[in-house]
Amino acid sequence: MRVLLIGGTGTIGKSVADKLKPNHEIIIASKSNGDYLVDITSLDSIEQMYKDIPNIDAVISTTGASHFGHLSDLTPELNEVAINSKLKGQVNLVLIGQNYINDGGSFTLTTGIMMDDPILKGSSAAMANGAVASFVKSAAIELKRNMRINSVSPNVLEESLDKYGEFFKGFNPVSANRVANAFAKSVEGAQTGQVYRVY
Repeated sequence: MRVLLIGGTGTIGKSVADKLKPNHEIIIASKSNGDYLVDITSLDSIEQMYKDIPNIDAVISTTGASHFGHLSDLTPELNEVAINSKLKGQVNLVLIGQNYINDGGSFTLTTGIMMDDPILKGSSAAMANGAVASFVKSAAIELKRNMRINSVSPNVLEESLDKYGEFFKGFNPVSANRVANAFAKSVEGAQTGQVYRVY
């Protein structure tokens, strides 16, 4: 399959790429480097990406920014970070991409454990994660041309504990390799409308 991996330069993205490379053609897109530069907060950038990269069988998103901070300090403007990137950015990859990817193609988006297991300073990210998961569940029954859609919801990564460990006290971290298995299951399997929780 020809797989478009958006966010393929991050910790999860690199692991997903390594997992899929032996059997698939991987095209890595990101905001700053990779095979193709894309800004998922821009509709024009997303559409141009699909026009420039034809014949896609699977789209994977391991990207999406969110603001972390106390609810008392969370302004509507700061909340827009997660809305524009993690939520709308990923949803728009599907809304636009459904017109471009191949028959029988798939989308796999990324959410996160905070939608099920809240943490301090994580309200904005949790909101976006939950909304993406709900979108995936609903979109699965309407996608045409035998297209599928799933999401992967990872726990905090073992590889990221030095950066995010303070936010996730008492959580049991998972390896990026385990998370990558969930993305492989989505791309190479037959299920749709699923949230693959890697907790």
